[in-house]
Amino acid sequence: MESRIDRIKKQLHSASYKLTPQREATVRVLLEHEEDHLSAEDVYLLVKEKAPEIGLATVYRTLELLTELKVVDKINFGDGVSRYDLRQEGAAHFHHHLVCIECGSVDEIQEDLLGEVEQVVERDWKFQVKDHRLTFHGVCWRCQEKAEQKQTTKESMETQHVE
Repeated sequence: MESRIDRIKKQLHSASYKLTPQREATVRVLLEHEEDHLSAEDVYLLVKEKAPEIGLATVYRTLELLTELKVVDKINFGDGVSRYDLRQEGAAHFHHHLVCIECGSVDEIQEDLLGEVEQVVERDWKFQVKDHRLTFHGVCWRCQEKAEQKQTTKESMETQHVE
């Protein structure tokens, strides 16, 4: 984690910013919860545990700065809440997401699935792609398994009543 913080610190310095204690606390929370897709409020509540003196506005400003510098990506899954996701180091593009419409879980796809699509867009529309985002909305494997278990239980109970 420390080496990643050092690299983020260098990124900030190269853009004429400092890694203040408040910014560092925010970055640490993002690193500790890298697998989560935290809202600004989520980040704020977690940062408050580490540094109670930090205000919500400071966390918002820090997240916006980190977004500007492409340290984090600001994403919205259609529920009206912006979430923040650490950008993978060295990644050419934003990663893709699978959003479950039943339980709200978010899974990530690290593999870049749109290389050929980008080539078509650049060639046919003369549009230089800098980044892309892809979000699939559907039913996750966990909810599918629950539904299958319910169906199996229901069918089993119906069979017992018939006999």
